[in-house]
Amino acid sequence: MDTEALRSFVRAAELGQLQHAADELGVTQQAVSKRIAALERDLEVRLFTRTARGVELTLDGQALLPHARSVVAGVERAVSAVRPGSRAPRVDVLGFRSAQAVVLHEYWRSRPGTDLDVVTLRVDDPRAVVAAIEAGEIDASFRTVTDPAALPPGVRMIRAFDSPLELLVGPAHPLASARVLTPRRLRKHRIWVPGIAPRSEWGEFYDQLATGFDLRVDAAGPHFGDEVLLDVLADSADVATLVGSRDRYIWPASYDLRRIPIADPTLVYPVSLILPKANPHPGLRGIIAHLESLPRPSEPVWLPSWATPRAAPAAPRRLTKATSPGH
Repeated sequence: MDTEALRSFVRAAELGQLQHAADELGVTQQAVSKRIAALERDLEVRLFTRTARGVELTLDGQALLPHARSVVAGVERAVSAVRPGSRAPRVDVLGFRSAQAVVLHEYWRSRPGTDLDVVTLRVDDPRAVVAAIEAGEIDASFRTVTDPAALPPGVRMIRAFDSPLELLVGPAHPLASARVLTPRRLRKHRIWVPGIAPRSEWGEFYDQLATGFDLRVDAAGPHFGDEVLLDVLADSADVATLVGSRDRYIWPASYDLRRIPIADPTLVYPVSLILPKANPHPGLRGIIAHLESLPRPSEPVWLPSWATPRAAPAAPRRLTKATSPGH
């Protein structure tokens, strides 16, 4: 099987557009299309369907993807075995406009010429991410295993950075004019976070958040994409959502959406980095040093139960789930 065709298939699946895959591979879009077409002929199945936004995997494409990743990773490991350090560190992020990607972009901009391969595995189960790290498909992932004891012996997890949450609302929402909000003021308002996967780190986070502050977190319906979510917020007088302060969203100026910080306490999503225990990619050292230099959120903060507060000189006491949010 043509490994370059598999590589083109994997990058197109991860990026969602043939042109983006071609740019990363240093070939033309036509070359990527031909490679994928040849692969489809060999397998006698369709791997992609074309959409207005690019390409999406068919069911056969979804079935092939993890195996194709393993083959491509195996080829890369073989090359790396004879050319140590020749490959850029491959780091998995939740999305290319997520806070994780923003932080990596800041790191890359501060070190011109640094090689970095940013990917998104598009999986919700952290076990699949851990398996990808063990298999050498990726070098690190900004994901969290909420029970660190469940981590296999070959990988470790470190605290990457803290992401304060903000409320995102449309202009007609009753909280739209607020400059800062407390968690108490969010009570009884519908906070819509569609598509939360059961047993995911996000599911556990929002469960604890809703319980700790008596919030109405609505996870109803599939997530049809950020564009649909932003459309709903712009037209609604009663729907809000929560976003990370570093997350990047783009919407038309006519939407007039408002991002409102939350304080007393600051609601913090703790982002972790999972990586191999032994022989991690050398390029991860600079990334970890950059993460350690990031500023911390304003005190006091609320954290989910799996994240221990970081020690800081003369810092006010941090709130945890066991601490009453009202005190």
